[in-house]
Amino acid sequence: MLSKSQAKWFFLIATGGFSGVFLWLTVDTVMQTPERSNEENLSESVVRGKFIWEDNNCMGCHTLLGEGAYYAPELTKVVERRGEVWMRAFIKDPQAMYPGRRKMVQYDFTDDEITDLIAFFTWIGEIDTNGFPAEPDLAPAPVYVAPAVAGSAPAPDTFSAICIACHSLEGSGGNVGPALDGVGARYSEPELRAWLADPEGTKPGTAMPNLNLSEADLNEITSFLMTK
Repeated sequence: MLSKSQAKWFFLIATGGFSGVFLWLTVDTVMQTPERSNEENLSESVVRGKFIWEDNNCMGCHTLLGEGAYYAPELTKVVERRGEVWMRAFIKDPQAMYPGRRKMVQYDFTDDEITDLIAFFTWIGEIDTNGFPAEPDLAPAPVYVAPAVAGSAPAPDTFSAICIACHSLEGSGGNVGPALDGVGARYSEPELRAWLADPEGTKPGTAMPNLNLSEADLNEITSFLMTK
């Protein structure tokens, strides 16, 4: 049992001590902010992208740094997850990639506005967020596949920029869609080309988006995958 005098001093010392700790932590946080906030890469394009994000109320559907509506995908690491080429194609025309299934509004952004948005997302993705967002607990474990044989043809640019964001090949890539190793043995060249040209028409309800590939891209990617 503390006396009245002892209780008074305990209160004063504890309050002063914890106040000191709070102030020290505040100062330490402020000192770390420039480095952890990626401040040196805060360009005019990033700022313009932020205004586009706010003016179009993107947070009404999406979350960013954990803040938002939780209706549409979290976008903190979207550039790392999808890549600039995929994002540019999707923002330009969401319905073209997912006919009748995407609720993303068609904003008719100009190419410059899309560039600014991607710059903003790139800057956000490089902030030190202490590991946020975490990898999904139920995400399938990546499967190791033996590396390609030396001298094999390099992947087409469109494949490396877009397809690999969802699919894996030879141990590298995403795990949203199935791995593409051996796909050339499972499908004929016309079947594979038809699938790439119109996934929804080939298999209604598929999660594979219509990438609206050009004839040149269709030929390059089909020929490449037929060797895998």
